[in-house]
Amino acid sequence: MGEQQHVKFPQEVIDEYAALGVDLPALFSAGHLGNRMGVQIVEASAERVVGTMPVEGNTQPYGLLHGGASAVLAETLGSVGAMLHGGSSKIAVGVDLNCTHHRGARSGLVTGVATPLHRGRSTATYEIVISDEQGRRVCSARLTCMLREVGPLAAADLPQAGRIDGA
Repeated sequence: MGEQQHVKFPQEVIDEYAALGVDLPALFSAGHLGNRMGVQIVEASAERVVGTMPVEGNTQPYGLLHGGASAVLAETLGSVGAMLHGGSSKIAVGVDLNCTHHRGARSGLVTGVATPLHRGRSTATYEIVISDEQGRRVCSARLTCMLREVGPLAAADLPQAGRIDGA
């Protein structure tokens, strides 16, 4: 599911999932789409999620960062925050994404930072600011996720990478 061992999770979150037989750092990734686009999550908690994405390979025909690529980064980061807020008994499902593109980027990495605007029992809304390497805002986004009860997460339901026993 992608090399994401360097993600910084709060220890209490790692412990919560470990008690269920889940190796959260091994399981965690930006998903198949995020991996193809080079999204890397570097910090993750319900209070703040930080990730990067290369501009190269994610451009539109004019050579600028594609607005849809910014949307993928924003939804990935906001969804991770919402998932961590919901805890191991809920899943986060995006229901609304709004992106405003302020400037183009032609090269380098963009960095997204997701912070909560609202964290409730059934929804979570995150603001995601995406900036270029010079710290200039490229995109402002807002994501609302519905938090659905799924019961305790079972390690047997996870891909092998996320199981503590590896079986």
